[in-house]
Amino acid sequence: MLAAQGVSPETLAAACEVDPKTVGRWLNGRRPHPRHQLSAARRLRVAPTFLWPDTRESPEATRRADKELVAVYEDRASVPRETWLTLLREARSRIDVLVLAGTFFAQSNPAVAEMLSERAACGVQVRLCFGNPAGRAVAVRGQEEGIGDTLAAKIKASLTYYRPIVNVDRCSIRLHDTTLYSSLFRYDDNLLVNPHIYGQPASANPTLHLRESGVGGWFEKYLRSFEEIWAEAQPWVPN
Repeated sequence: MLAAQGVSPETLAAACEVDPKTVGRWLNGRRPHPRHQLSAARRLRVAPTFLWPDTRESPEATRRADKELVAVYEDRASVPRETWLTLLREARSRIDVLVLAGTFFAQSNPAVAEMLSERAACGVQVRLCFGNPAGRAVAVRGQEEGIGDTLAAKIKASLTYYRPIVNVDRCSIRLHDTTLYSSLFRYDDNLLVNPHIYGQPASANPTLHLRESGVGGWFEKYLRSFEEIWAEAQPWVPN
């Protein structure tokens, strides 16, 4: 968890006002004092029950949504790069991506196509769904963000990164023409949701890290929306 968040034991110790050796004992299984549990959870932006599952909380804190919510980020740029890389590397079954352009997804990781190809070779089903640069939904979104045709150009540029995996087994790329309310990045039972706010680029909007809890909550609803959009999307054929 610390590595995924980009937080060192020393940083967590400072946030909890304890000695780094104390954090080391926590990592080895010792349960912190409740006050320190709250401080650690606050620093890592997760619920205490995520770090210590049998921690007792109020009934309201154990609602269905809380069981799924791992972390909340002020904007997409606040999600540590190591989190993206770790989730991709550790995927064992499915990787699903639903975006308009998703430029950052490749630009922040130039080896993304190679990594996706490696995951596919290990049996992971990879599905990438981008906005259709010639579609109405992209044109409307470009107008709403005040960038006009730039969004369509960004999508075309983004797609070039994925040419190497077009014909790779278990890798599929499609284009959708759907009003997109959230960008979705699914890695097995982890899901990063980047809601879209009117007139703002997705990068400036909050991001939720959800984990499937088996209770039919947010995770399931977002995946259902992915499946519906994917079913209507058309395969991408590079020119």
